[in-house]
Amino acid sequence: MTTDTALDPGTAAARATDAILRDTLHGTARGVVVDSPPGAGKSTLVVRAALELADAGRSLMVVAQTNAQVDDLVLRLAAKNPELPVGRLHSSDADAYDKALDALPNVRTSAKAGELSGLPVVLSTAAKWAHVKVDEPWPHAIVDEAYQMRSDGLLAVAGLFERALFVGDPGQLDPFAIVGAEQWAGLSYDPSASAVSTLLAHNPELPQHRLPVSWRLPASAAPLVSDAFYPYTPFRSGTGHGDRRLSFAVPSDGSGPDLVIDEAARSGWGLLELPARRTPRTDPEAVRAVAAVVRRQLDRGGAATCERSDAPPPLTAHPVALGNPHP
Repeated sequence: MTTDTALDPGTAAARATDAILRDTLHGTARGVVVDSPPGAGKSTLVVRAALELADAGRSLMVVAQTNAQVDDLVLRLAAKNPELPVGRLHSSDADAYDKALDALPNVRTSAKAGELSGLPVVLSTAAKWAHVKVDEPWPHAIVDEAYQMRSDGLLAVAGLFERALFVGDPGQLDPFAIVGAEQWAGLSYDPSASAVSTLLAHNPELPQHRLPVSWRLPASAAPLVSDAFYPYTPFRSGTGHGDRRLSFAVPSDGSGPDLVIDEAARSGWGLLELPARRTPRTDPEAVRAVAAVVRRQLDRGGAATCERSDAPPPLTAHPVALGNPHP
């Protein structure tokens, strides 16, 4: 598969979505697989597919991997169609779901699947669905973040639905397993493998699609990430070079933090390398360096320009994100 660069990003993304929905609503295959890079609109696709299936009178179950993912999808569905009855199946824990759902009149929450029967859409985690028993399977299912799901998790819920749309990011790390799975390594039925890889190993004829555009990654980042982590499902950025810029009112003082900030503003990337030395797992010097980079962006009067802004708004602490490789 190659990225169709002859089309503008919006048109390419719309064509891919139309093809996915056509196979989901009108196809005959028992499964449809969608590969999506980061920021390509996985959640948007899941919500749209759920709404269109419900509008067509086809009840469905939605499987996500975490409670946060389930709650986010419920909120998105309610925002798109406040009149659609939605069920949120949850565990018996005290904080099993986002209490913001209680304020939505069209959302019914319950720890018992039977109390949600008859609703057009019911959402829950794969772990909760694994304990559900039904007399008649749902006509449709949507499995969100399917590459985060182990194949044994899919096996536990596969009897609950007749057809399914699987949506996920193939560039993610393999699903986590707390027990050894070496005896199954490389086999098509490895229970620790992702649900999608096992599904396709046994059903290679299933329709496979991909979302070809990332709206999150800028033009400076998308080619590198695509080539490195998505060699078989390439994608491109929804924006062009120059659409997103970072500028500063105060010039550089020549320090390491300022130099790396200016480099990142020019190229989209910057590396601040500290002197080589033996360090503990939690390095106070590295923490101070990261804090200094953030502080200097704010002190220098940063302004961020993007395709959605007519004038560059001032850079504040709110849109600055920090990542940490250690928990």
